[in-house]
Amino acid sequence: MRAVLVPLDIDPAAPPAGSRLQVFSGSSMGTDWSARLMLPPGLDADPGLNLFAALQHELDLVVGQMSHWAPDSLLSRYNAAPAGSWHALPPAFYEVIAYALSVHDDSAGAYDPAAGALVDLWGFGPGLGQQRRYDQAGFYAPDARAVADVLARRARARVALDHERRRLLQPGGVLLDLSAVAKGHAVDRLALCLERHGVRHYLVEIGGELRGAGVKADGQPWWVEVEGVPDAADHQLQAVVALHGLAIATSGDYRRYFSQAGQRRSHTLDPRSGYPVPSELASSTVLARSCMQADALSTALTVLGPQAGMDFAEARGLAARFLLRRDGRLSELTSTAWRALLQ
Repeated sequence: MRAVLVPLDIDPAAPPAGSRLQVFSGSSMGTDWSARLMLPPGLDADPGLNLFAALQHELDLVVGQMSHWAPDSLLSRYNAAPAGSWHALPPAFYEVIAYALSVHDDSAGAYDPAAGALVDLWGFGPGLGQQRRYDQAGFYAPDARAVADVLARRARARVALDHERRRLLQPGGVLLDLSAVAKGHAVDRLALCLERHGVRHYLVEIGGELRGAGVKADGQPWWVEVEGVPDAADHQLQAVVALHGLAIATSGDYRRYFSQAGQRRSHTLDPRSGYPVPSELASSTVLARSCMQADALSTALTVLGPQAGMDFAEARGLAARFLLRRDGRLSELTSTAWRALLQ
C-alpha cells in the first residue's frame, strides 16, 4: 500500500472562479524546469505581463550569480579572486550563502559550501581546464595524498561572511560550490515570482526538486510522488505527498556516480573526510517550507548517514526519510515529523 503524506494545515480556499491550468517549461541550471499553475482570470490579458519570461528571468539571475559552470558568474569570479579580497553580495546570493554557512555550522561541517576543490578533485565539478569529470575517458579517482592536500588547504583558508556589510571574504584558494542549495533557492524564486504576480495555486519544479501551494481546479492538492531509487525499485516503499505549502528535495547516490573496486562512488562527498559517502544510504528526502532548506538539509543528512542524520532530523523536527540498501533490498527509516504527515 502506498504511503500518503498530507500537511497538517490545509487551506481549503479554491482558485478564483474562471481560473485555468497553465503550464510553462524550459531549461536552466543543466536540467529542465516547469511550472503548473491555476491562472486567475484576467491575468493573462495584461499586456505588460509575460509570466514565462518573468520565471525564466528569475532562473537566469540565479545562474548569473551562483553557477560554478558559468565562468562569468559572481561565484566563478569569487573563486578566481585574489586572497584578501572582499566581494559585495546581491541580496539573493547573500541569502543563499548565509543559509549554507548556517547549515555548515549546525551540521558540524557535514555540509560545506566551500568544498568546491574537493568536488573538482573527485571529478564531479564542471571539468574546466585540465580537470576531468568522472564520466570522461581517462578519469581516475584521487589518491589519499591528493585528498589530504585539499583538506589541508581548506583548513587553512576559511570563508568569512560580513553580515553587516553583506560581503564575502576570499581568503585565498577557496572554491565555493552552491549546487546543493542554489537549485532549491531557484525553485523558491519561481514560487515567489508567481505569488508576486497574484498566482496562489501552483507547483514548480527544477530537476526533481519541487514546491507547491494551493490546490488544483478540482480542489485536490498538487500530488507528487516522493522520489525513489531507480536502480532498486521497491513498490512497498512508494509514497506520495500533497505539496500544499511544502517543498521537497532528495539527495541520492544514483544520479552521478562511478564504480571503483566494486564500490559505488557517489557525487555526494563528506567534506570532513574528503571521500564519497558510504554506499549503504541510497537517498535522503526532506520536506520543508522552502526548497532551499530541503535541498541543503537533504545533502547534510546524506553525509551524516542514517544514524547521526536521523538524530539531527529528530532534534530539529525535520520531516525526513532515508532509503537504505541492505541485503539486496531497500529499507526505510523515517523521522517523527515525517510520520506525523502520514494519512
